[in-house]
Amino acid sequence: MENRAVLLTNLGSPDSTSVSDVRKYLNQFLMDPFVIQLPWILRRLIVSLFVLPTRPKASAHAYQSIWWEEGSPLVVLSQRLLEAVKRKTDVPVAMAMRYGSPSIESQLVALANQDGIDEILLIPLYPHFADSTIKTTEEEAKRVIASQGLKVKLTVLQPFYQEKDYIEALVASTSPWLSEDGGFDHVLFSYHGLPELHLTKADPTGNHCLKRDDCCQVASSAHATCYRHQVFKTTEKFVEQAGLAPQQYSVAFQSRLGRAKWLEPSTVDTLEKLAKSGVRKLLVMCPAFVTDCLETLEEIELQGADIFKQAGGESLTLIPCLNDHDQWVSVISRWCEEYPS
Repeated sequence: MENRAVLLTNLGSPDSTSVSDVRKYLNQFLMDPFVIQLPWILRRLIVSLFVLPTRPKASAHAYQSIWWEEGSPLVVLSQRLLEAVKRKTDVPVAMAMRYGSPSIESQLVALANQDGIDEILLIPLYPHFADSTIKTTEEEAKRVIASQGLKVKLTVLQPFYQEKDYIEALVASTSPWLSEDGGFDHVLFSYHGLPELHLTKADPTGNHCLKRDDCCQVASSAHATCYRHQVFKTTEKFVEQAGLAPQQYSVAFQSRLGRAKWLEPSTVDTLEKLAKSGVRKLLVMCPAFVTDCLETLEEIELQGADIFKQAGGESLTLIPCLNDHDQWVSVISRWCEEYPS
């Protein structure tokens, strides 16, 4: 192994819950061509005319409902993870955010300028591949290395959606909720949604993803970059190890934005359907995220619970993400030291 440093990356967060900070964050996020996959001028028009005039105020209110005294939950939990990993490895490690602070550029430059470092292992903290998460992170790291003239090799940890260590950590972190006798009627796996266009554009074959109902079950090279296949595989591996029966769980997709056709079924529709079918005690886990954030703490634990109860459900319990769970910390620490260059 070369003289390695590790950069962990997460999505990011506004610096505060002020409307101006949320507007700045949303502008950076939504103007990323890997997020809204349209030409710059169309993206600029959509963001400036239809999003930024109204959405920052609503999003600021949402952030206020889950903000901690220490700051953004995502940033605070990411920092806790970083500190825990540092205690388990001697490899230099830093944490950066794709949007907001600290930036990938600032942290990558700081690591690369340490004496003797000639390799950066980039660990995007997303289990599943998507252009809007892993690819944009990798491309930003490559841009920084080129523009700053950094003399380092970039190694990127591949999507870990079915890695044994990841699945085992996920099962261990959720076991207190799943092992509680009579504690739940059903488990909902709520994954972040994507526009269907993102899947078909990422399909290297050009003729597999979403071309047939069982495309995710039919072997294809497209699965290496297929978010939908990968979330189904995570679910499959998890339920097998956790011992859940088919009737005990469902899969849905949350966080739809805009008018494009997104992955289905939607989490909102599924919550209502489950409540009306007689599910009273629902557990929800969000394996697309390794860190609790707005999408879990506000969209699921607050909004989702209201939707479920209004449809006749009794209780919705959000199972926390991996965050800084000991077993997850150990997994990342091993990657820092052992992932092949």
